[in-house]
Amino acid sequence: MSIPGVLDTQRADALLRNVELPLSATYYPLGFRLDLATNSRDVMEAAAEAWGSFRAEFDCPPLELRVTVQERGDRAPEPVFRAQRHLFSIVADRDNLAAFDPQSMFGFCCVSAKTAADHMWLRWHFLESVVYMILAQRHVVPVHGASVARHGSGVLLCGASGAGKSTLAYACARAGWTFIGDDTIMLLPESDDRVGIGKPHQARFRDDAPELFPELAGYTAGSRPNGKLAVEVALAQFPQIRTASHCTIDTVVFLERRQGARAQAEPMAAAEVLDRLLQEGPAYGDEVLGRHERAIRRIAGMPAYRMRYDTLEEAVDLLAKLTCREPR
Repeated sequence: MSIPGVLDTQRADALLRNVELPLSATYYPLGFRLDLATNSRDVMEAAAEAWGSFRAEFDCPPLELRVTVQERGDRAPEPVFRAQRHLFSIVADRDNLAAFDPQSMFGFCCVSAKTAADHMWLRWHFLESVVYMILAQRHVVPVHGASVARHGSGVLLCGASGAGKSTLAYACARAGWTFIGDDTIMLLPESDDRVGIGKPHQARFRDDAPELFPELAGYTAGSRPNGKLAVEVALAQFPQIRTASHCTIDTVVFLERRQGARAQAEPMAAAEVLDRLLQEGPAYGDEVLGRHERAIRRIAGMPAYRMRYDTLEEAVDLLAKLTCREPR
């Protein structure tokens, strides 16, 4: 029987809020400060894999993420994401879940040791999901696409899955362009400069990439958390590839890869570009949607094209013509 006024420590810890998290580090995902605390070296290693190459770029209040790892439980199944007002949850099962509040820039995760040991799974479903979703409520606008730059001018490559965004971005980088990112590009909602921020430190390709790029022959495809086979490559291993964390988006290109098609491009109206980019965004609510729409309108007003192609060589050449500008 509990005695009034005396804390029952066993009951208090049922929430796992008193678990000591002796390991801590500061990272800068996309250039924004994140203070991380955990009780697991696996979490620290996974965080370093995700964000260790980023540097501080923006002077904003830090995000705070606390990650508790417990021995019990299986590796997390694919979680579900839910939200009401400014509260978000990620729930896989009783031993693997997360919650966060973008208003306070705070989030926490509770995962099993087996989930923490699978760094890619942990990053994909929990660490990166929490951090990037918090940032997307205030500081960035995610756009599904790749980006490269030439002579200081950035190109946003969009298109459906399988259109070749990642492959073409890397092919451009091999041809001397600057690689910005190959999956999601983040816009700055409060900036008029059309800045696109990427994750330039790694690239992910379809499993047939070694057939297209001989230098990838030693890499094997693994199953990504979304179920697709992919080759993940750290671009630091290829010093000939120039990378940058951001660029100014001056051109938008929607890719349509078709076997046997001759490389050709046709202009797209700004309204169609805006509609297509907005359709791909999550439903974060009217306030956030309005912020995202303003940012996307800035790039939707730039020259935009629908580009059909088959071979990478023709596509790179055509992109160079579409974005022909003198070096700055």
